[in-house]
Amino acid sequence: MTSTIISVQSILFALVALLALGFAYFQFSRVYANIKLGKEEEVTGPTGQRWRNMLLVAFGQKKMFKRPIPAILHFCLYAAFVFTQIELIEIFIDGIFGVHRWFLGPLGGMYNFIINTIEILSVLAFVGTVIFLVRRNLLFIPRLRGRELQGWPKLDANLILIFELILLACIFTMNGTDVVLQDQDPTHYRPTNFAVSGFLGPVLFGGLEASILYTLERIGWWGHIIMVFVFLNYLPKSKHLHILFAFPNTYFARLKPAGQMLNMPEVMNEVKSMMGLGDPDAPEPDMNAALPEFGADDVNEMSRIDLLGAYSCTECGRCTAVCPAHITGKKLSPRKIVMNVRDRAEEMGGKIRSGNPEFAPDKEAPLSRTNFDDGRNLWDYITREEIHACTTCNACVEACPVLINPLEMINKLRRHEILTEAQGPTDWMPLFNSIENQQRAWSVGSSREAWTRG
Repeated sequence: MTSTIISVQSILFALVALLALGFAYFQFSRVYANIKLGKEEEVTGPTGQRWRNMLLVAFGQKKMFKRPIPAILHFCLYAAFVFTQIELIEIFIDGIFGVHRWFLGPLGGMYNFIINTIEILSVLAFVGTVIFLVRRNLLFIPRLRGRELQGWPKLDANLILIFELILLACIFTMNGTDVVLQDQDPTHYRPTNFAVSGFLGPVLFGGLEASILYTLERIGWWGHIIMVFVFLNYLPKSKHLHILFAFPNTYFARLKPAGQMLNMPEVMNEVKSMMGLGDPDAPEPDMNAALPEFGADDVNEMSRIDLLGAYSCTECGRCTAVCPAHITGKKLSPRKIVMNVRDRAEEMGGKIRSGNPEFAPDKEAPLSRTNFDDGRNLWDYITREEIHACTTCNACVEACPVLINPLEMINKLRRHEILTEAQGPTDWMPLFNSIENQQRAWSVGSSREAWTRG
């Protein structure tokens, strides 16, 4: 009878795992397709520095510790998440092969040490989760109450914390009942020495019948793995995607010095030509060719690095909290810019996948990033007042804990507005026109080199 139950559970586990992992793959492939809507950008710089960034910033949480208290609480959750993966691997082995705590055999005494580490970190994670719920919902912390966080972003942040509490409850239910069952069925529930469950188990579950204990242990076991599957499939729709995407984002982050703007070859080549510094063997430009698009007004003109950063955003608001424009009451919020880029990528990606010919300028060709127009762009998400307020001080870039560069996105929007649309704030345009026409900031009647003729 027991072997039959185990066999049924193994089959059921395999089916649930395949469905959950398959649907997660489907969702993550959509996110990957959305990131590929951006333009390719050459990844330059030493590979060693990229690995160093990933290990220190993504894995080591280096930039989080500028605010020690939230950093320590966050580290407790992060460390618990990392170490719990060991127990998760064991659950997969137990579920597929119908065994119980398989690692206990090969690891011996080390197994207790690993589980005790997981339990202690889980207790700390529980405390951190409760504190984060209080901070988000009861305390008035400005960066956690921005206008861009109202609605789904706020619900998303709370849901993931609630999921964490449910997961922790399942872990201690599974381990606590296991400890009590060890006295009643030592053949199947082999003796262990758990730091937390060894105390909580007898207190919470002592005196219960074996059938009830077995049911609770299975509820904890299944609840644990189901919450993991729920979490995995929830990630692509959540800001907590940064748990995974922080690693590639820190690796592919641009290594250029802070404040250095990306060059535009079209402008550079034109300036060189005007100054006689161009390549004399280069072919003459086609005067009838369409003018190039400068900057970006939509996500398919952004870089894939920008879109990867948008999907890696933690929505923590550290960029907005240090933004001098935002602090002085202006409309700009770097966090909102990044979130808007991600939202537009989601919208465009969904419409392209729909295959609706309404969005295709060329009706004979399939929808793609280059054959798409729904009459909308990033200006439907971001106002010009927001990007005009940016002081390009790089405070947001420095503050980001996962090396996202909101300034790069803002600069590309500005470049498109000024160079492609020939628009901009009225107090900026005389400056740009004077530089373009007279190669100087101030528009005066005499030529620029007149002073040299004494």
